[in-house]
Amino acid sequence: MIPAVRQAITRLVARNGSPRSTVPWHERLIEIGLFACGALSVLITGGILLVLAFETFEFFKGVSLAEFLGDTRWTPLFSDKHFGIWPLVLGTLLTSAIAIAVALPFGLLSAIFLSEFATPRTRRIVKPTLELLAGVPTLVYGYFALVFVTPLLQKVVPDLAGFNALAPGIVMGFMIMPMISSLSEDALYAVSNGLREGAYALGASKLPTIFRVVIPAARSGIIAAITLAISRAIGETMVVTIAAGQQPNFTLDPRVPIETMTAYIISISKGDTPTGTLEYRTIFAVGSMLFLMTLVMNLVSHRMAKKLRYGGAGQ
Repeated sequence: MIPAVRQAITRLVARNGSPRSTVPWHERLIEIGLFACGALSVLITGGILLVLAFETFEFFKGVSLAEFLGDTRWTPLFSDKHFGIWPLVLGTLLTSAIAIAVALPFGLLSAIFLSEFATPRTRRIVKPTLELLAGVPTLVYGYFALVFVTPLLQKVVPDLAGFNALAPGIVMGFMIMPMISSLSEDALYAVSNGLREGAYALGASKLPTIFRVVIPAARSGIIAAITLAISRAIGETMVVTIAAGQQPNFTLDPRVPIETMTAYIISISKGDTPTGTLEYRTIFAVGSMLFLMTLVMNLVSHRMAKKLRYGGAGQ
């Protein structure tokens, strides 16, 4: 039976040509356009990486890698020049850690509420309202952190400077919370109801079902949401530029002024530094370090999510 079917398909293709030849011309045009869009994005990404690599290579002609990774002072614009990247790295990690510490519990709990407890009407109202936080300009968040959150924190946190890492970190946490909440809620909502009903059939109540069945089933999506939120926090510019102080201190104390990698790039990109100088090329060196940090983090999270997905499938 199978050889006869195969021979019939062969005769049909020979009579009418390949299936691809029957595709209308406008569909082929759409296919070519989609391929061109994908190829253009790849070319643009490749061009960015080439420029970044070339300028970083030129930077390291004047600064040794040992000084870049071994020094703990960053003063490329001073007469006493130091090119140690760690003050900027620590400032970036500090504000990002504070932001994730704020965004993760609030975002995940709100996602659990929307997915498991909220009525459809409440979900239709609350979820878009929560996502409005993502549409507020980051400049507004920065001034909010400076003129409202910092004075409020100074009443309860001793020795908190006017510019600090704590206030922008907290505000960044609420800024990225909708990302964690929305993506995690989608992952939780996509979990099959059969898993929930199976847990209920075994005698589990609502909360054990959520935390021991639904969340583990959606953990790959939750990890992806957290990864995107961390990348968003690391790449945030205006909040830390306005409220963190732009002082590259080698510290993990959130009460003192700090400078992040993105804030430094903004300060140098204003046009005061001559193009082609060593000071100008520091922004590409910092950008390369920022790119490597986010790349490593994304690769690790992708590997972790893949391992959890396959591990969950095998259980």
